[in-house]
Amino acid sequence: MKAEQDGDLLEEDSPQENGVQTNQYSSISPPASPVVEDEPFSTYFEEKVPIPESVNQAFSFRKLWAFTGPGFLMSIAYLDPGNIESDLQSGAKAGFKLLWVLLGATIIGLLLQRLAARLGVVTGMHLAEVCNRQYPTVPRILLWLMVELAIIGSDMQEVIGCAIALNLLSVGRFTKKKLEAFFGFLITVMAVSFGYEYVLVKPDQPQLLKGMFVPYCSGCGPVQLEQAVGIVGAVIMPHNIYLHSALVKSREVDRKNKKEVKEANKYFFIESTIALFVSFLINVFVVAVFAQAFYNKTNMQVNEECNATGSPHTDLFPLNNDTLEVDIYKGGVVLGCFFGPAALYIWAIGILAAGQSSTMTGTYSGQFVMEGFLNLRWSRFARVLLTRSIAITPTLLVAIFQDVQHLTGMNDFLNVLQSMQLPFALIPILTFTSLKSIMNDFANGLVWKISGGVVILVVCAINMYFVVVYVTSLNSVALYVIAALLSVAYLGFVGYLVWHCLIALGVSCVDCGSRVSNRPAVFIEEQSEYDS
Repeated sequence: MKAEQDGDLLEEDSPQENGVQTNQYSSISPPASPVVEDEPFSTYFEEKVPIPESVNQAFSFRKLWAFTGPGFLMSIAYLDPGNIESDLQSGAKAGFKLLWVLLGATIIGLLLQRLAARLGVVTGMHLAEVCNRQYPTVPRILLWLMVELAIIGSDMQEVIGCAIALNLLSVGRFTKKKLEAFFGFLITVMAVSFGYEYVLVKPDQPQLLKGMFVPYCSGCGPVQLEQAVGIVGAVIMPHNIYLHSALVKSREVDRKNKKEVKEANKYFFIESTIALFVSFLINVFVVAVFAQAFYNKTNMQVNEECNATGSPHTDLFPLNNDTLEVDIYKGGVVLGCFFGPAALYIWAIGILAAGQSSTMTGTYSGQFVMEGFLNLRWSRFARVLLTRSIAITPTLLVAIFQDVQHLTGMNDFLNVLQSMQLPFALIPILTFTSLKSIMNDFANGLVWKISGGVVILVVCAINMYFVVVYVTSLNSVALYVIAALLSVAYLGFVGYLVWHCLIALGVSCVDCGSRVSNRPAVFIEEQSEYDS
């Protein structure tokens, strides 16, 4: 039977291999341990959310509700303090002119999250677990270290956001559904907070719509170009791909059943679309507020306004006619100067919600990444302690030894760090969702292979440009030399991953004994004591 792009089952009956019954739509599992464990291998999925029985209709709101949760947890990464800072700088530096970049980056992010969700649904494994089984030891360890760097950078931005929010404010066990509802509450807090600022400022709606749907940037220069690159780097987060591929495992899906697999893919995609639409609106609120109120404002104008309102932060804005430069800390101060203390406090609450929610999802991604890459089988407490210590220790050191104004300036560096880690999520997800040995008939079709390859190439090129711009701005020969040496090793590893990806995409002429092409995955019946 010819496979369709969305995938069909090969056969309903499962063959016998060495006495073990196999089935294409069971999980890819490690060999069963002879010792029965006291708890499932996975930290979070001892009990899965049940899905209502099928009904004879194309769409069911009850089923959509059952699948709702993973997409909203994933969408938190699109609302972290790094994104908020990128949004406000975009509005302050380019007005409404770069909203179309934000829209495009969000759409690209949705397509990449779709691949991540499909991998988790079809295989029963998340991306880190698949990497553990498909890459040799040395590349696997290197890949894990790169993803850990991305998580550390994300944690730093989240703690920075919380510290700044608390600073501004000082001036003046759950079930899975309940936990997901709590994250929904935090998203609602952000929507209300930033939506309040949006209503207060009253942005020019025609200009907003023009900036969103007309890809133009008249009068833009290097500053606006760098900001456009920064938007893409801030929106598409590498660890979020790993996170989403794991979160979808929290639902009961019988991978032996073609209908259930296709149905799960459909509802997870719908839910992700809704979640990212909400996050996009919140990002637009922030861009529009600063575009309307502070685009082309000078330090002198802001200083005078803060003086007039008696703000204690007037010294943040020097007495010159340079264009105003804001970050998430100065942004709250400026809102307070122009629109009153309520605007400052509500801004701080929104930033606090962004930082707290992102920090908690960072705990998820850190657990999944380390467990998957290293195949940890420790107690829950030991796993949480180790994974969070690795990620949070550098963050705490930074928070302790830097004051709030220096903290907010680190976001540029952290966005560069995130940009450098993007290939280590995007290349593997395209590789493994294109392999028949892993995805069977749910593997990417030709259109997805080509479009996915182009998207990843463009995103990585944009972010590498962002890195080059940042490094050249350092003006240090020693740093240039160090950057050059690191770049050789970095590009070599990226090249290795690209080689595997090309083989998975069907470029057979480069296949010289690749483990990816020659090591088919084993699909065995899912066992109750393990969540693979």
